[in-house]
Amino acid sequence: MALEWLEGIVTKIENETPNTKKFYFEIPSLEKFDFIPGQFVTLDLPIHEQRNKRWRSYSISSSPNGTNTFELVIVHMEGGLGTTYMFNELAVGSKVMLRGPQGVFVLPKSFENDIYFICTGTGIAPFRSMINYIHSNKIAHKNIHLIFGCRKLEDGLYINELKELEAKEAGFHFHPCYSRETAAPAGSHTGYVHPVYEALLKDGKETAHIYLCGWKAMIDDARKKLADLGLDKKQVHFESFG
Repeated sequence: MALEWLEGIVTKIENETPNTKKFYFEIPSLEKFDFIPGQFVTLDLPIHEQRNKRWRSYSISSSPNGTNTFELVIVHMEGGLGTTYMFNELAVGSKVMLRGPQGVFVLPKSFENDIYFICTGTGIAPFRSMINYIHSNKIAHKNIHLIFGCRKLEDGLYINELKELEAKEAGFHFHPCYSRETAAPAGSHTGYVHPVYEALLKDGKETAHIYLCGWKAMIDDARKKLADLGLDKKQVHFESFG
């Protein structure tokens, strides 16, 4: 059964980094927008005559809250028709046709094993949704490591929020990584995400659940490195873009 297209209204836009914005949507025709953390929505943007070339899909960065609202975090891709339209044309009150939620990149049914969320850039969106859902619903879990990579300190997404959550949620560990910095704040790392998860996975890797989200190059590298560490491919779940 095809998903229905619904009208969404932009209720707020916030700058998150120099090239990233948070877009907040409301769906007036629904009392509650139900989704599973990790799922995405597809927007129909007026950027092409052919309809399916107007569609752009983005992971939901907020967690379900019983309302008809949700949040997206989007990076402006240079030359990208979809993000250029959103950054230059959308404003509070703008109407956008959308459909969803969709996707199977979601949390495991069991939380008996350690979980590793590994991401770059706006690939953090589904993991921010997941960890906030776990926290707000008081879901018991073992260790959860969120390893987030970006280039510069100014490119960090949800850094303060996730650091605060780390202090409140027992067993949640946040590891920001900055590939273009020579020094990083306490609790953060310089360089890429790979050495961080490789070090963490020295113990307990046989039962760990690994989730990868971000640029395809990072995911390809990570899948190879995880295989080299001896992880079974069934332990690794991924969603890539670009």
